[in-house]
Amino acid sequence: MSGGGISAVRLLLLISLSALLMAQDTAKNPPVAPNAPVYTADGKLVFPANYREWIYLTTGIDMDYNPDLNMGDHSMFDNVFVNPEAYKAFLATGTWPDKTMLVLEGRMAATKGSINKKGKFQTTELMARSIHIKDESRFPGKWAFFGFGEDNSAKQIPTTAVCYSCHQEHGAVDTTFVQFYPTLLEIAKKKGTLAPGYMKEETASEKGN
Repeated sequence: MSGGGISAVRLLLLISLSALLMAQDTAKNPPVAPNAPVYTADGKLVFPANYREWIYLTTGIDMDYNPDLNMGDHSMFDNVFVNPEAYKAFLATGTWPDKTMLVLEGRMAATKGSINKKGKFQTTELMARSIHIKDESRFPGKWAFFGFGEDNSAKQIPTTAVCYSCHQEHGAVDTTFVQFYPTLLEIAKKKGTLAPGYMKEETASEKGN
């Protein structure tokens, strides 16, 4: 074999070896999803700075579990966003995959401003931030809630909080309030992923009307 032929064989062997080493490295260190949850060393969840680049699901105004809640003269919009990977999976399956993160952003509502003469609009005043996250390897119940103040990391809300039982009992899909996400509710119906408890409540509500 000529010298040129030997060099070509060596080059092919080097390329093959490099590809093999890269494959092994990827297997040992799989790529991290760009919107995967991040935790601090002491178990706090880090709030995703880019959440407003995620998929927008819905907005509610003055919604709450407690019928006796008195907000006084305050009014608040709730905006919900979900990480794109989870949204894509929901479109395909009608339910949420592991590592789903639903961000709830509360903003002050106002009636007077600019040319507005009627109705309410959202202001720049941020009133609340919380996350409902599905992380099956970390939380015994698969899902957990985190409430954020001024800090960008927060401890898990205790599982004794009413938010857990309320979502478990009334969530339309996998303990989440998909009944308030208009673009996803129809998908869940078609995929047959609506929770039995929710369907029972809907049937009772329809009979009551």
